[in-house]
Amino acid sequence: MALRRKLIAGNWKLHKTVEESLELAGQLSAGLKRDDLDVLVCPTFPALFPVAQRLKGTAVKVGAQNLFWEDQGAFTGEVSGPMIKAAGAIYALVGHSERRLHFAESEKTAALRVAAAWRSGLTPILCVGELLQERETGRMEGVLESQLAGALAGVSTAQAGGLVIAYEPVWAIGTGKTASDAQANEAHAYIRGWLSYRFDKHVAESLKILYGGSVKPANAAGLLNQSEVDGVLVGGASLDASSFLGIIHAI
Repeated sequence: MALRRKLIAGNWKLHKTVEESLELAGQLSAGLKRDDLDVLVCPTFPALFPVAQRLKGTAVKVGAQNLFWEDQGAFTGEVSGPMIKAAGAIYALVGHSERRLHFAESEKTAALRVAAAWRSGLTPILCVGELLQERETGRMEGVLESQLAGALAGVSTAQAGGLVIAYEPVWAIGTGKTASDAQANEAHAYIRGWLSYRFDKHVAESLKILYGGSVKPANAAGLLNQSEVDGVLVGGASLDASSFLGIIHAI
């Protein structure tokens, strides 16, 4: 099995002013005491450039919470990959369940965003995950397959090696519920198996798969010690420096 470096990512969602974001970024960079894993924060768009400047030269990297699939044009309210890259980001979240729920994003638009991220020199973090009803009715694997196949349609094996997947069961996002360590590992194993079939074993073994959904310092170690879990995508717990650092230092 390939040795995959852990990635701990914080999605700040619609929280923190620019000033608050800068304060949190400073606390994280000052409190980070290890260099054997990767740490990433995804602030709001207004805070993206100043946070990237604050974290320049530190071990904490910066990503965007979304991106549009065109580089420029008459698309009011959108932000493009080249703009995000120029602001200092190196990652971009794609297809988060909240984008699917509130803004009607789909596998088709996820595929366009994945392509736009690569075109701009950004690493896409593709988010996938099932609803509670879908899990309870035995449709988890079918939902994951549909989301992966749709978002990665047309992706080459060479491109796939530069991708990160985030498995986020929708029923665990912001609910306080967390998939058990075994449930998370099982879902990650399915995703890795699908990637091996769709691309090849080398891609599947080298690609990072993160877990997201009510991750906290108290449950991080159990999740991160699972064989198929290569990191976490943290929501609410990433908004407090001590909490997020507790997750980072959990293993």
